[in-house]
Amino acid sequence: MTEALNRDYQLCEEIGRGRFGVVFRCLSPETGISYAVKSVDKRLTLGDSLDAQCLLIEPKILHLLSPHPHVINLHGLYEDEMHLHMVLDLCSSDDLHQRIVTRCAMPEPEAATVMSQLLQAVAHCHRLGVAHRDIKPDNILFDEWNRLKLADFGSAEIFKDGELLSGVVGTPYYVAPEVLAGRDYCEKVDVWSAGVVLYIMLAGFPPFYGDSAVEIFEAVLRANLRFPARFFQSVSPAAKDLLRRMLCKDVSRRFSAEQVLRHPWITGGGGGGTRAVSGN
Repeated sequence: MTEALNRDYQLCEEIGRGRFGVVFRCLSPETGISYAVKSVDKRLTLGDSLDAQCLLIEPKILHLLSPHPHVINLHGLYEDEMHLHMVLDLCSSDDLHQRIVTRCAMPEPEAATVMSQLLQAVAHCHRLGVAHRDIKPDNILFDEWNRLKLADFGSAEIFKDGELLSGVVGTPYYVAPEVLAGRDYCEKVDVWSAGVVLYIMLAGFPPFYGDSAVEIFEAVLRANLRFPARFFQSVSPAAKDLLRRMLCKDVSRRFSAEQVLRHPWITGGGGGGTRAVSGN
């Protein structure tokens, strides 16, 4: 650990470990507030320019996006010869993936609360010219007050207004069809991924399924959205309407993050309202 980091924070127990580093809890002696410090071993990215790029882009993007109540906030950045240390919001170990596995399908009001907070984060990113490109339950965390925090910006990209992005980035099940098709794409890929997250929260399984990565990608490319009666009979028409608008293969008709936030299912807290919504 760098001298500056040790001077500013008291390092505590390890709370996580990933491919490129370790996450510790740390304490600010000045404020008594606990944070997470993500320590990345820069040596592990040598020889892989993509991994090195991810290492460099995440703190840059977090600095641009912070502060926001639903984005993981960067509180400090320290670097030495071998490590990059990011001081971040401390979140519980209970991410959305674990909540879905534990609960299977969620009640609509709870799912609407999650989606409202998630899309507030996504809309904030898009307004500042950032596409996350890897929205999935594993990257949706919660703090001790149960506030959603969108995390892991290692695949994110900065774009200018009207500029398209390229590159196959994302995770099977959640990646948008235009990405898989090899076409240039816009920030609405994040809305597609959030739509997949919403479908899984309501049904307990993904909308486009396969037994292998190839089969999953083929299903995503077909984008044949269905609502099996056995699992969706108690899901409101408003929720299905929003899913159709988020999981729309035609990008020009797919909702933006701001439009999702104005949809009656979101504004009504998942109460199941059926009022028609325009695409504007």
